[in-house]
Amino acid sequence: MKFTVRPASAADALGLARVHVESWRESYRGLMADEVLDDPSFIIRREQFWTAALTDARFTRHAVAAAILDGEIVGVAMAGPATPEGPAWEKQLYVLYTYAAVHGQGAGAELLSAVIDPRDSVALWVADPNPRAQAFYRKHGFDFDGTSKVEGGVRELRMTRLPDGPSR
Repeated sequence: MKFTVRPASAADALGLARVHVESWRESYRGLMADEVLDDPSFIIRREQFWTAALTDARFTRHAVAAAILDGEIVGVAMAGPATPEGPAWEKQLYVLYTYAAVHGQGAGAELLSAVIDPRDSVALWVADPNPRAQAFYRKHGFDFDGTSKVEGGVRELRMTRLPDGPSR
């Protein structure tokens, strides 16, 4: 498979929303409430989010990338300034999703590289359990820092990466 990864534009909002929603349904079924995953307005709300992320001045310091395969958006990533609880790192990876059909084909790695400079210190939150995603991030230099939270009923673990490799 040959992917093209490029900066996302406002015209991509619906495609990004579809990837976002479907990847949650593929990955989080059993972790998240079915009412959330099956809500008919879920895709509309995600499209509104992506439209804002790509047009609103609040997101100007964020990078958003789309992975394209055969003219279809199959992945999305977004990174930006670290949240206030993250003084030890510069950036935070907020989103990295691909359709399950393209897992293991390189789109995730290309998306990660498109939104995160390898010289930046980075943090992210990953659902637990989610062994596939956790292994992906470990492969790309992230490690658990011992911090966890529960958000929306889902347990999440924080992973960080310093510019010279995993943090501990």
